[in-house]
Amino acid sequence: MVEADTVIHYDPWWNPAVENQATDRAYRIGQDKAVFVYKLIVENSIEEQIIKLQEKKKSLQAGIYKGNKDKSDKFDGEELVELLRL
Repeated sequence: MVEADTVIHYDPWWNPAVENQATDRAYRIGQDKAVFVYKLIVENSIEEQIIKLQEKKKSLQAGIYKGNKDKSDKFDGEELVELLRL
């Protein structure tokens, strides 16, 4: 029987759904035990910037589904230019 109890994300994807899918697979495989999920991120790295982008995308998504009109949940021009500099 194949079981999984640990998932380690060390290279974040631009799309957080891909990471979530990998984590969900471990839960399906090891359904009868706890699954530990770790994200290893190096400070001041491109990976840290990707995590920030993922958080921003989650905020945008939540705002869309809630019908939120708050301007803080949107990318502005400076943020888009900063993403291109990465």
